[in-house]
Amino acid sequence: MLLQTIHSPQDLKELPQEKLPQLSSELRRTIISVVGANGGHLASNLGVVELTIALHRVFDSPQDAIVWDVSHQSYAHKLLTGRYDRFSTLRKKDGISGFTRTEESEHDYFDAGHASSSISSALGLLTAWQLNGREGKVVAVIGDGALTGGMAYEALSHAGHLARNLIVVVNDNQMSISRNTGAVSRYLSRLTMTTGYQNFRYKFDRMVDRIPYINRHLGKFIYRLKRGLKGLLLTNNLFVDLGFEYAGPLNGHNIQQMEKIFRRAKKIHRPMVIHIVTKKGKGYSPAENDPSSFHGVSPFSITDGMVEKIDTLSFTEAFSTYMVQAGEKNPKLAAITAAMSKGTGLDAFARKFPSRFFDVGIAEEHAVTFAGGLAAGGMIPVVAIYSTFIQRSVDQVIEDLALSKRHAILVLDRAGAVPSDGETHQGVFDITLFRSVPNISFLTVASRVDLELCMDWAIKQADETVIIRWPKSSCPSELESFKHPVQSGRGLLVKGEELAPSPAVRLLSEEETSGKRAKSILIVCTGGMFSECQTASRSLILSGFNCDMYVLRFIKPFDESYFVSIASKYDAVLMVEDGVALGGIGEHLAFILMENSHTSSVKTDFMGFPDGFFANAQRDEILEQAGLSSFHIAQRAKSLVENRTKRHNKKVNDAKP
Repeated sequence: MLLQTIHSPQDLKELPQEKLPQLSSELRRTIISVVGANGGHLASNLGVVELTIALHRVFDSPQDAIVWDVSHQSYAHKLLTGRYDRFSTLRKKDGISGFTRTEESEHDYFDAGHASSSISSALGLLTAWQLNGREGKVVAVIGDGALTGGMAYEALSHAGHLARNLIVVVNDNQMSISRNTGAVSRYLSRLTMTTGYQNFRYKFDRMVDRIPYINRHLGKFIYRLKRGLKGLLLTNNLFVDLGFEYAGPLNGHNIQQMEKIFRRAKKIHRPMVIHIVTKKGKGYSPAENDPSSFHGVSPFSITDGMVEKIDTLSFTEAFSTYMVQAGEKNPKLAAITAAMSKGTGLDAFARKFPSRFFDVGIAEEHAVTFAGGLAAGGMIPVVAIYSTFIQRSVDQVIEDLALSKRHAILVLDRAGAVPSDGETHQGVFDITLFRSVPNISFLTVASRVDLELCMDWAIKQADETVIIRWPKSSCPSELESFKHPVQSGRGLLVKGEELAPSPAVRLLSEEETSGKRAKSILIVCTGGMFSECQTASRSLILSGFNCDMYVLRFIKPFDESYFVSIASKYDAVLMVEDGVALGGIGEHLAFILMENSHTSSVKTDFMGFPDGFFANAQRDEILEQAGLSSFHIAQRAKSLVENRTKRHNKKVNDAKP
């Protein structure tokens, strides 16, 4: 097997050209095999196999830097840079990441995971190298979907202004995650005939360079002549207008053609865009036919591409069903997503109500401000974005929604611990980011019924922005408590009898505890932690404690007097959230209880994600590492109520990522 002999890009350079098709096939087979077993990003990686080979054969990584936008398409890059032996651990705990990671290899220059940032990172790196006298080329590889993000254009404009010899490879596959939307994709598809022009330009430049003495003085004249020739013969080119040289479109699966252009690009001392066209999912027919489904996929059967269906309802699926039903009842309801129609569950709404569905591409900032405009015009926009990606829109949420009291609903999928995708995708910062913003109601849901009731409540609100968050997990079994009507600022009190109704886990009476009153514990949790806290509560009940739960529906506004009236009845109160502990809701509630005279004697503590980032692992493994597993919760509660731990005093859980 050729791939087993490739330990570095130097080994790749020594392969004869005729061996490259075999290597391409082996890369695809390996990627399909591992992603089939572990899950991961398949279609995007299969589409860039030949591109990755060509880049590493021409450029000298790590002396030259290859910067992958988003970097979920870096699997072939990992396999060609010495990580073949560990590739089977992809996305597993203590395994290699599904994205580039600086700790993993000297060939990975950035920890990337969000789109549209590669050109900015690459330009900064190249500028620093040049200021420090270091030679080397920097190549930014960006997909056409990522060009829908405004940050990419900011970087292109700056790069053209600086005139650094940056190389930008635009991977045009007419896909981002969902099918590409907007003028950028159509524009790239219209850029033709330019390969012939580039061949002419290259030969002409070489001829001018050979003219002694006057070649330098011809520079400005030649540049203007070329611009005039392009304007006369070719379609207007945005990249050229920004100050880039341009080559393409090239066949992104023809290694020899790409190598030829890449070698020329190495000699050009101006910023350059190389436009290549690839097929997402190439080499595996299920992914070719349905690249959106195979963008990020769970483990699947390689023979037919079928993903094993888990017989439980996820929060995303519950939201998807709700939106279709709500859309039928309310013609003012509109839905917005940022290239994630399937991942957020809005694909069903899009099919049913295409005129009220908007996929804005990878442009979260625009999605939020666009929602503000829809709200100003009388619509009720629902913006579905992953928690990790809403971080890019904090300013827009504040300025364009909250400040003007726009009635928009932001639903944050993948809140809390996110399995497999690693540090860049954990949804643990949203509570801290938005809890302090005025004119916002912030809700957290614990079940399907809870989600539906909270969405109904959010749609009825006027002059207010509502944020609702839920995890990437299955909805837990329904409890009667979840059916209680939504009351602003109040959560759900779930008694121990409902948490543990069977005789095996019933509450212990005073007689069963030798006449001593059982210590009472209240576990307060965000909806995303309900399952873990319920398991912990059952464990505590079996250990002889009286244990109830208060499930937070509202992070903000928060009915403090109602909460204090409940908490005052317990010996200890433990707050648990699937967000960072620092600045989170648990810290705030602990302060409320300690400062209130009715609860000053109640022992209080809180648990949340510690200060750090969490690598790829399964959800239960991430919670275990963060000290938020059901076992950790039960142990913390026992320590609190049995006087083995002092009342909380600005201390968060000791877990380290």
